[in-house]
Amino acid sequence: MTTTSPALPSGDSGTGRAAIAARTLRTDRWWMPPLVTAVGLIAWIAYATVRVFVQKDYFVSDYNYLTPFYSPCISTGCVPEAAHFGRFLPDLWFLPYAALTLPFLLLFRLTCYYYRKAYYRAFWFSPPACAVAEPHAKYTGETRFPLLGQNLHRYFFYAAVIISLINTFDAIVAFKTSDDEFGLGLGNLVLVFNVIALWAYTASCHSCRSIIGGRLNHFSKHPVRYKLWGWVSRLNGKHMQLAWFTLGTLALTDFYIMAVSAGWFDDPRIIN
Repeated sequence: MTTTSPALPSGDSGTGRAAIAARTLRTDRWWMPPLVTAVGLIAWIAYATVRVFVQKDYFVSDYNYLTPFYSPCISTGCVPEAAHFGRFLPDLWFLPYAALTLPFLLLFRLTCYYYRKAYYRAFWFSPPACAVAEPHAKYTGETRFPLLGQNLHRYFFYAAVIISLINTFDAIVAFKTSDDEFGLGLGNLVLVFNVIALWAYTASCHSCRSIIGGRLNHFSKHPVRYKLWGWVSRLNGKHMQLAWFTLGTLALTDFYIMAVSAGWFDDPRIIN
C-alpha cells in the first residue's frame, strides 16, 4: 500500500512559494546597518572631496609631512619640497594635486568586494538587508555596464600596491627634517600607522588572496606561497573592518597634517 503526501498550500502555484505581501517578516532594526553605512560613507566622501580640492595645508615643510590625499604631489601648484616625483600637471582648481593616483584609489575601493556590498545595500537597496525584498523589478547582477567594470578589480589592486609603496616612501622621507637631520615626532607615528593599516587592507583584498594562492593544485609543492596564502586569508577575514579602519586612518592622517600645517598646534617632537 502506498501513500501520498498531501500537497502543501501555496499562494503561487507557478513557483510553489507562499504569496507574502510584506516586504519582510523581520521585526528587528534591519534598516540600521545600511543607514549607518550610508551616513558613514557620505561623511567620508564629503570630507575627502573638500580636502582634495582645497589645495592648501597639505604639507609640513619642517618635517616633510605630506598628507596621503596629496601624494604624489605632481601639480605645478605643489610646494616644490612636497613634489618627490616632479611637477608636471597643470595647476587648475578642478584638478587635484594627486590626480595621477586618486582615480585608481577610488576605483580600487569602488570595486572592492566589501564596498560593493556596502553601497549596493546602503544606496541601491539591492537588497537593503538579508531576507528583505529589494524594490527593483529585475536583477541583472554585474553583467551590464557600468557594473561590468567590477571585473577590473584585480588590475586596480596592482595600482593600489604601487600607491601603497608611494605612501611608504612618504612616511620614510618624513623622518628627515628640513635641516637634513633625522627627526621623530607624533606626525611620523601617525604616518607610519596609516601606512601599516593601508598595507593590511590592501593585502586583505580578495584579489590578493587569489593571486597568491590561486591556480595551485598542490599547496605542499609551494610551501612559501601556502604560508603567504594563510597569512592573507587571515587578513581577508577582517577585510570589512580594515576597509572602514583605513578610511579612519586616512582622514586622521590628513586632518593631523592639515592642523599642523595650518598652525593650529605644533607637532610634538621626540627627536629633533
